[in-house]
Amino acid sequence: MGIFDIFKKKKENLITTTENGILSPTFLENNFENITNPEKLYSHQWRRKLKTKSGGKIFKIKYYGELHSKHKNLIIQTEFAPSKIFAVDISNNEEFLLFDGCFHGYNAMFCDKYSEEQIKNRKADKFYVSENGNDKFELVISTYNGIDYEDEFREEVDSNGKIELVSGKKIDFEEVKRNGFDTLQIWGINENGKKIEIISEELA
Repeated sequence: MGIFDIFKKKKENLITTTENGILSPTFLENNFENITNPEKLYSHQWRRKLKTKSGGKIFKIKYYGELHSKHKNLIIQTEFAPSKIFAVDISNNEEFLLFDGCFHGYNAMFCDKYSEEQIKNRKADKFYVSENGNDKFELVISTYNGIDYEDEFREEVDSNGKIELVSGKKIDFEEVKRNGFDTLQIWGINENGKKIEIISEELA
């Protein structure tokens, strides 16, 4: 395959609607809306704008983790444990989970084991402020789902449709396929329309 064929294939894999058949993570169920004419969206990628069931679109971010020393807008894990991140609707202070690095993503499900201390001693008590001082955002969330779970794990699914994780816990295989993404990205859009990347996690 020549270089022009590679570029052609990449172009063919780009799609023009977020309604591409990729299901959301289960913990974000119904808390999002479609994006019209998304830029550079791949066929294995799920991307939406966050919107609560009550219609909230502007959020603060509460988290356990720390900010990257060089890329100061990025939330990353600490030396102790993976990050845990919540969105807080500024209209009613309703909060819900955006990401938990101890449980979400391929590695957390099938490779990396965490202790009870690591899992429980992660208090999400910091409110995110960007490098230029913004703390309220519209949020765009994207997961990449390039792992073929049917091919890799279908023989490990039991008669009840469950599969055992590295932790020893058994969960529904359909939940694994939705929450076992290999990459997560979250962008914030401030009141001036400026977009910054807040989360960028490779999880496989």
